[in-house]
Amino acid sequence: MTERITPKTYLTIIVALLFWAAAFPGIRAGLASASNPHGYGPGELALLRFGTASIALALYAVIARMRLPDARDLPVIALAGFIGISVYHVALNFGEQTVPSAAAALIISASPVFTALLSTRFLGERLGRLGWVGVIASVAGVALISAGHGEGISFDPNAALILIAAVAASVYMTVSKRPLRTYSGLEFTAYAIWAGTAPLLVFLPGLLRQMPAATVAATGSGLFLGVFPGAISYVLWSHALSKMPASRLAVFLNFQPVNAAVIAWVWLREVPSVWTYLGGAIAIFGVILVQRSGGARES
Repeated sequence: MTERITPKTYLTIIVALLFWAAAFPGIRAGLASASNPHGYGPGELALLRFGTASIALALYAVIARMRLPDARDLPVIALAGFIGISVYHVALNFGEQTVPSAAAALIISASPVFTALLSTRFLGERLGRLGWVGVIASVAGVALISAGHGEGISFDPNAALILIAAVAASVYMTVSKRPLRTYSGLEFTAYAIWAGTAPLLVFLPGLLRQMPAATVAATGSGLFLGVFPGAISYVLWSHALSKMPASRLAVFLNFQPVNAAVIAWVWLREVPSVWTYLGGAIAIFGVILVQRSGGARES
């Protein structure tokens, strides 16, 4: 059966993607590098980000008297949190220390393909022929955007970490789909982020050592990442995932290079290349094709 998608759901997707696109400069500002020696390590930044998100969601949970999850659902929630928060963000942060942004965007763009394959196998979703054409077209558009960056595309061993992050994002969406039939997007996001933050506490000693020496900009970046691209974006994305098939929603992730290019244009005055315009148009066409084809169907 095909789910009817409302304008409100599309709006939640747009806002979530815009916040996630803003996370790219936020991560750069928070990570320690040659130009930013007083930033945070990859694991420490992940803990700062999701420790902040956990506290924000905990405050809301107390005020709203959020119900506790059923004990039988805890294993699935814990798995979703570990894969989607712990694995994804640690792998991505460590990988982006050396992998160029163009190459990272190209690797992450494989996520919708992995999600479509996993959803077909485990959720009974069916992505039609036209839908697959849209997925492939969208990935091809992202490849053009990546190829158009002046730094070119080069891969190093850390590229494997970015690939792990892409697979983790796909597994997270697949695993999350069934619990979201029982819990609201806000409830599930809170449980998953709390579960995913717990393993990150291994980085707590390093975070406590780095925080006194960190710049205000680096710490502010971590707090921003926790509230907006962290808590708020995950809540919005979970709401959208509860309303539409995972494989259909995942294709929207290919908007991210387009969003990032626009934000860099406005914020950093980086003028997009011709390849960015062309690749963005193809990626958007692919997303539209998937949506107009009816996307995936759940059997």
